[in-house]
Amino acid sequence: MPEHDVRLQHLEVWLGEQLAELYLINGWGAVPAATLTAASSDASFRRYFRWQGEGRSFIVMDAPPPQENCKPFVDIDRLLATAGVNVPVIHAQDLERGFLLLNDLGNQTYLDVINAENADALFDDAIEALLAFQQLPMDAPLPSYDVALLRRELELFPEWYVRQHLGHGFDATQQALWQRVSDLLIDSALAQPKVLVHRDYMPRNLMLSEPNPGVLDFQDAVYGPVTYDITCLFKDAFLSWPEGRVRAWLQRYWNEARDRDIPVQPDFEDFRRASDLMGVQRHLKVIGIFARICHRDGKPRYLSDVPRFFAYIETVVACRPELAELGKLIASLNVATEASS
Repeated sequence: MPEHDVRLQHLEVWLGEQLAELYLINGWGAVPAATLTAASSDASFRRYFRWQGEGRSFIVMDAPPPQENCKPFVDIDRLLATAGVNVPVIHAQDLERGFLLLNDLGNQTYLDVINAENADALFDDAIEALLAFQQLPMDAPLPSYDVALLRRELELFPEWYVRQHLGHGFDATQQALWQRVSDLLIDSALAQPKVLVHRDYMPRNLMLSEPNPGVLDFQDAVYGPVTYDITCLFKDAFLSWPEGRVRAWLQRYWNEARDRDIPVQPDFEDFRRASDLMGVQRHLKVIGIFARICHRDGKPRYLSDVPRFFAYIETVVACRPELAELGKLIASLNVATEASS
């Protein structure tokens, strides 16, 4: 750990106090000598550390204000737990300083272990957890995926990828194409039935755990389009699957959702179209976010996954004539060479 990391020093003092109380309450004896190691980091300002001592393990979240706010994590953690979803148990919290002490859901994400052979079983578990929280009543004080949020997300693409990364803005023709495409994607999303949406339900945020999966990174949850999370699960930033398998997984989810009265589209092909368009909205947003992380936050490694998202978009454009203008727009940006540079 860096010697000048004053925040980490404050975190360690707080952690010692919380563990002493936790050990006392549970009758575990004295807090043992232990190690504190980096568990993971992500594209935000949050950091995670793993505390390990004499067979016990905890995760400590460091979410520095004002860049991060722990309260949504705490609130949505409790909400998902009521649905039986395996989310972290919060042993201690200091919302003002951005410190949380959590139980350890393991050190292997789905992304670490998933392959062609075990994907069906792992995704079956992920679908079960998704269906569980999609059945929650929509009565928590969560934001909605409204037109303002959808448009704000889409605008990350021209602002950060086109202007900041490619180095130029849209001309008048491109802007007109973009406006029509954006309206189409937003209208499709708003027309969908609403459920609780995790917003980043992908293998990197699912832990191989018992019960499986452990679910993380849910603090940005909203009420929004029913296809959002299931599309996110199979069209991931870090790995891609054959279209035939994705279709089968979508069909399995759609069948189960209908059986449990989750408000999916009554016709599977309508559901698939909504999923395709929802995916394109997310892909454009993520391309913009990855460019922002590179150019604003100095983390260029995320840009290496941008071509994957353009490939997802290209596949959908090829089978959805209503997105022909998006294909024309992307072709005009010459992103094939720019994205891989």
